[in-house]
Amino acid sequence: MKFNHTLANEYEKGIRRTLPSYDAMLRLIQTFYRSTLHEHADILVVGAGSGNEILQLADGRPNWSFTGIDPSESMLGIAKERLQSLPNDLSFYQGTLLDTHLPAIKFDAASCVLVLHFIQSYEDKLSTLKEIWNYLQPGAPFVLVSKYGQPGTIETELQFDLWRSYWLQHTKLSVADVAEMEKSIRALSFMAEEDILTLLQEAGFIKPSRFFATTLFGGWVCFKEEEEH
Repeated sequence: MKFNHTLANEYEKGIRRTLPSYDAMLRLIQTFYRSTLHEHADILVVGAGSGNEILQLADGRPNWSFTGIDPSESMLGIAKERLQSLPNDLSFYQGTLLDTHLPAIKFDAASCVLVLHFIQSYEDKLSTLKEIWNYLQPGAPFVLVSKYGQPGTIETELQFDLWRSYWLQHTKLSVADVAEMEKSIRALSFMAEEDILTLLQEAGFIKPSRFFATTLFGGWVCFKEEEEH
């Protein structure tokens, strides 16, 4: 999916329909970080998008700095414009984590929100999570939010039914419009929850725990293991 400028602007409306509890999810991530981080913290945001996540996390935390990375130039352009008045130290990089060199620092926290399902292969997903792990301080918290489930199973198909009904009831899109959108959703890389937990553990993260779930989306918090003394 190519996020050109038009699609980047439409994302703001669409994400709250696709994920009705999107803002509540961001508040939960904010709460998690506030309970685990100090007054000063450097946070890596993988998939910074149009800046919603940073805007939420920065609220009341002027001494938190953020490094955002996203492959879409248009999305980053919107983020920079929206966030320019924040007192926080902000840095942005265009690209993916696997093809972009970030500053040689260790971050105090990281997030990968609504990104993993755009990465098709298991190997690239794992490489991305391992790279995040490499950028983190020992003991650092990490948040992952992604589409999850197994299309074709009763449970996931019932979630698709609910997702489809929500769009038809709360937008002016036609049945054909929603059906076309569903095709693009089904083309994304879904994973069962147990496979996501395995992926996190293979990447080196500990204490994974699901903190969020709405229809086709799930969110997990975890940590990089502390160094042994």
